[in-house]
Amino acid sequence: LWRLGYCARLLKTNHFRTAASNTSFPAVWMLLAQHSGTIPGLFVVVKKNTLFTMPETVEDKTNPELYLPHPGVRGMTLLNREAFKRTLVVPALKVKKEIVHSVLKSLKQSVLQRPGLKRVVEDPEDEGSRFVILDPHKVPEFSLGEAEQQVLKQLNVPPEVCKYQLELSYENFKSEEILRAVLPEGQEVTSGFSRVGHIAHLNLRDHQLPYRHLIGQVIMDKNPGVTCVVNKTNIIDSTYRNFEMEVLAGESNLVTKVKENNISYELDFSKVYWNPRLSTEHGRIVGLLRAGDVLFDVFAGIGPFAIPAAKRRCRVFANDLNPDSYTWLLHNCQLNKVHTRVKVFNMDGRAFLQGLVREELSKELPLLGEEPKRAFHIVMNLPALAVEFLDVFRHLLVGEPCSPAGLPTVHCYGFSKHSDPARDIQERAEAVLGTSLAGRCSTFLVRNVAPNKEMLCLSFQIPADVLYKRPCPDEGEE
Repeated sequence: LWRLGYCARLLKTNHFRTAASNTSFPAVWMLLAQHSGTIPGLFVVVKKNTLFTMPETVEDKTNPELYLPHPGVRGMTLLNREAFKRTLVVPALKVKKEIVHSVLKSLKQSVLQRPGLKRVVEDPEDEGSRFVILDPHKVPEFSLGEAEQQVLKQLNVPPEVCKYQLELSYENFKSEEILRAVLPEGQEVTSGFSRVGHIAHLNLRDHQLPYRHLIGQVIMDKNPGVTCVVNKTNIIDSTYRNFEMEVLAGESNLVTKVKENNISYELDFSKVYWNPRLSTEHGRIVGLLRAGDVLFDVFAGIGPFAIPAAKRRCRVFANDLNPDSYTWLLHNCQLNKVHTRVKVFNMDGRAFLQGLVREELSKELPLLGEEPKRAFHIVMNLPALAVEFLDVFRHLLVGEPCSPAGLPTVHCYGFSKHSDPARDIQERAEAVLGTSLAGRCSTFLVRNVAPNKEMLCLSFQIPADVLYKRPCPDEGEE
């Protein structure tokens, strides 16, 4: 009992950290099996050295691999769904069909609960009866306990447990169970992915690459609506923020539709950047805006900041260097009927800041009073490089500073591998700006990108002594 408790704690620690949310029931038994060697007779495992042969019949009362695929699929690289078939002998009760519901309700702790498997099946020899399938782990000796027998006696059901041959096929296994059975033992199994419309996007590790086409097919089979599975084959290009990818399964159509925060977007996933994990962050920043505010989106992509901001009746200037992003940004503005409130540009971010942004701020800021009715926000979502662009703000404008309340707010994104990522990104920004931001900024942790790598958003109002260059007293005189 102590060892079972230890294994349960170990499972909680080691098996619930994966990206996949459907950690399987068999994983529990596999872990217990690893630590059961000193408990004689606790687990009996039937293994056969057959490769893709006829299904086996298993009658192990406490088999830790009871619901796992046929062991012969180990090492498979070309998906053969027939090879996953197996037949198990499990306990069952034969009951009259009129009282099936009562039996299920009364024996709910003992009835089979596995998703995808029927708990009630027809009796081919008796139309008036049904078999109620029991959980073999709850009824290991093919006999019910005294309490269960008393319940059946009250329902006039014979307490004898019969043996039923339960057929399992590829359709009955979860994607993680299939991949765990196929990949070499002890190697990491990743069944998590990013969903972009009809596309499932994987980031496979080197040891998974020989199985990549099988993995792609399994992901497509087990996720309705996914008709294309791709794997990233290189790191994101810092210039256009896209990456090369390989189609692992399904159609090669990478033009897709997505919906985020009730707004629809269309894009070519092979040519533009889109990350569904940033939905909350997009909503957070847009939630800071009010009608009439002005947003400058320096690295706009296809518009996840710009379009919802325009929906809030903000005036938006959106830019992206990638010509494909620019094209899809224009398209999505039309799609969402905000094209009259968004001006779109296709230029380098630095040129956008030094040109359009400087021009607009020079016109607008002097008109603001002590209590401005609109705010100016500058979003710089290029985490790999955005901090390096902050030097543009040094003396971007010439003249007397506007009201402190009207100074533009910058939302600058960055990556950090530092032990104190918030302090790291603030110090890097301060070094580029040439001033301290202590007490004048806030840092928001957006997401964990990789082990020891965080994505953060640093927000601050540009200090007046940074943004403005005051003219010399005799400037303009001969």
